[in-house]
Amino acid sequence: MARIKHIAIRTHDIEKTAAFYKEAFGLEQVGVGQSGIYLTDGHLNIAILSMRAVVEGETMKLGVDHVGFQVDDVNATVAKIRALGGKALNERNEATHSDPSKPQSYFEVKCVAPDDQVIDVSNAGWIGASK
Repeated sequence: MARIKHIAIRTHDIEKTAAFYKEAFGLEQVGVGQSGIYLTDGHLNIAILSMRAVVEGETMKLGVDHVGFQVDDVNATVAKIRALGGKALNERNEATHSDPSKPQSYFEVKCVAPDDQVIDVSNAGWIGASK
């Protein structure tokens, strides 16, 4: 089975965006690329890439739809996000895993980073993802 190991986020300010993810979620910088900075949580690579000219056949847009982080302390993480210039979009939902055939939410708080990236924050995690 294939495993997700990489997410790329395009931004206008790679230093600011990388600093946000390092400070808010404790990600570690593990490399520098031609157009960005590579971060990891030890399981997944997140590339923070600069906006650049479009290469033929390639779409180029700012950001991704959203990224979800499973954390030990949702309230402390949301407080860090706020302190770093982000905001929470909702009050905390209690996410509990139930019958996967029934619609449900897995995130507990949906936040927005200073560069307008949407971030789901959860302690319960997502169905199909390892803890």
